Amino acid sequence: MITEHIDKITRVDIFKAFLPAPKSVKIELTGRCNYRCGFCALRTRKVQPKEDMDFEFFKRITREMKASGVEEIGVFYLGESCMNPDLLVKAIKHVKDIGIGYCFLTTNGSLLTPELAKEIMEAGLDSLKFSINASNEAQFKTVMGVKPRLYEDALNNLKSAKQIRDRLGFETKIYASSIKYDGEQQKEMEKLLEERVYPWVDEHYWLPLYSMGSMATQREKELGYKPTAGNQGRLGNLRDPLPCWSTFSEGHVTASGSLSACCFDADERWSMADLNKVSFMTGWNSESFVKLREAHLKKDVKGTPCEECVAYQ
Repeated sequence: MITEHIDKITRVDIFKAFLPAPKSVKIELTGRCNYRCGFCALRTRKVQPKEDMDFEFFKRITREMKASGVEEIGVFYLGESCMNPDLLVKAIKHVKDIGIGYCFLTTNGSLLTPELAKEIMEAGLDSLKFSINASNEAQFKTVMGVKPRLYEDALNNLKSAKQIRDRLGFETKIYASSIKYDGEQQKEMEKLLEERVYPWVDEHYWLPLYSMGSMATQREKELGYKPTAGNQGRLGNLRDPLPCWSTFSEGHVTASGSLSACCFDADERWSMADLNKVSFMTGWNSESFVKLREAHLKKDVKGTPCEECVAYQ
């Protein structure tokens, strides 16, 4: 189940700065997104990207990852991969063709039409997760910052994906996650999940409201939600913020080819290498990445890009 994969990746079990390849890498096929979520790091980009990842570049770095020992590849990072459905399908097929055992996708669901759901399952996607973070259209409009009709689109597409999977016999597992709110909002979320999410997923889990690297703090205050300290994983098995698992056990590649040390690096301030210029493993153990990990192991990130994270303030 998906929580087993999450817990495996968020557990730091090698405490050294120069590392073997991570078990998992998330690759941003596109930095674009059709949502405007108030808590998301993407909102801090001064200029939203218009270009997506070059497929030849994607093939090169994923072959390097496979050769180095990477076992899982996510065909997303910060952007919404369904913004470029053709690239998404090609990417999944390629990942499976080169022998990666586990290919996964997280989506807001609004653009995952039944036709696209069928295509990505045919391509070999192992895990499909929907992010469901609003209990009604009014909250959706406030938090996601877009037209309420997308709320219904996402929920209907979740139901359709499960029906397609079961009818055609695909092996793709379907999951959902939700931010855990407080009080009455949480009760409303639980009601929604009971009625329109739980019947259509293999597993659901809760997430805290991440701080997104301290990059959306003002908007979070406006929305009234208090973030956790950094990315500590899922509720039920939170990890210590230092050393941050993101710098040790999972790779993150932006659509432009930057290898980042942070789960929420929207403006590449945590960039450790440019994979357009170096190989994946050269970037993974670049001088800057090794120095950053050394600081994390000492539990003193002053003077590093991570100093700005709310987790350490």
